[in-house]
Amino acid sequence: MCRRIVVAIDSLKGSLTSLEAGAAAREGILSASPKSEVKIFPLADGGEGTCRAIIAGLGGKLKSVEVSDPLGKKVSAEFGEVLEKKLAVIEMANAAGLPLVPENLRNPLNTTTYGVGELIKIAIDDGCRDFVIGIGGSATNDCGIGMLTALGYNFGGIFGRDLEKISAIDDSNVLPELKECKFRIACDVTNPLTGKNGCSAVYAPQKGATPKIVAQMDDWIKNFGALSANFLKLEKNSVPGDGAAGGLGFAFRSYLRGSLLPGVELVLDALNIAEDLKTANVVITGEGRLDFQTAQGKAPSGVAKLAKKLNPNVLTVGIGGSVADISDDAGLDAVFPILREPMTLETAMKKNIAAKNISATVKQIIRLIKSVNLPCA
Repeated sequence: MCRRIVVAIDSLKGSLTSLEAGAAAREGILSASPKSEVKIFPLADGGEGTCRAIIAGLGGKLKSVEVSDPLGKKVSAEFGEVLEKKLAVIEMANAAGLPLVPENLRNPLNTTTYGVGELIKIAIDDGCRDFVIGIGGSATNDCGIGMLTALGYNFGGIFGRDLEKISAIDDSNVLPELKECKFRIACDVTNPLTGKNGCSAVYAPQKGATPKIVAQMDDWIKNFGALSANFLKLEKNSVPGDGAAGGLGFAFRSYLRGSLLPGVELVLDALNIAEDLKTANVVITGEGRLDFQTAQGKAPSGVAKLAKKLNPNVLTVGIGGSVADISDDAGLDAVFPILREPMTLETAMKKNIAAKNISATVKQIIRLIKSVNLPCA
């Protein structure tokens, strides 16, 4: 009998949340093996949904506050706190994300990360000192000067256009609590700060930059990076990931001593899933679609690889709304589609149908494991 089973399924976007998918899988497991011990973990890859996944997994609370949006106007932004752990979980896109800027107003010269800094300051005031921050989906290319200004630095401006005139850095009013804070940043890109693969050249056009603006901002950021390196006495002006979120990766690494980590790795660490993986007989993971991209930093692969590292004999199984070619490098012993009969995508994505399909599929998986007397029996 499969005694210890860990379930960690990413959300099926537009259908089930991570925890809803996990609950459906647990129902299928217990139908086939009533005495199994089932532990459910929410799952995310550091992008959208990360805050809610971690907060749900750790029993924290979500908080909605008013901060500045990318254009400097007020917006309601959500973040999570686990106060007993002094932990705050923030998605920068809630304060500085591209969807917050109308298409006709998108221009990285006119956007700021100031609201991200406001979120951090609010969490610090609440007592948080450990920060997990996702930085995907930004509308900005300000190299983090907006965020840093909200935390007490003074560069003479907060918008992307203000990078041009920075000639000095004033840290006399920086929040003293920052010295007590630990920042872990979910960062899955390896772009340097400047150059042909830098934040301006690669990502600024998606945020409304013309070729002229790209060239200008790359020069300004290069100068700001050099000025910062001298001011902070950095060993390296730039490392892979500094270009993430319009240079926000650089701001976190250099000014706030943050660690840039793969999103899945960061989420799994925050959830403390490792202890349960060490003793699991079976791990069931998955997402909406399993394909060749799964092995390239996707959450299900992250779970499976960590499980195998900690527990080589564990059986790792992936489920998905659809399953295509998947690399052996994904760390999964087997993968299964959850669809059990022909149906439209609209029907398949209905919550009750998706949950029923997950439950039924997982039930058959557990029955198969039991019937062939695998090591978990």
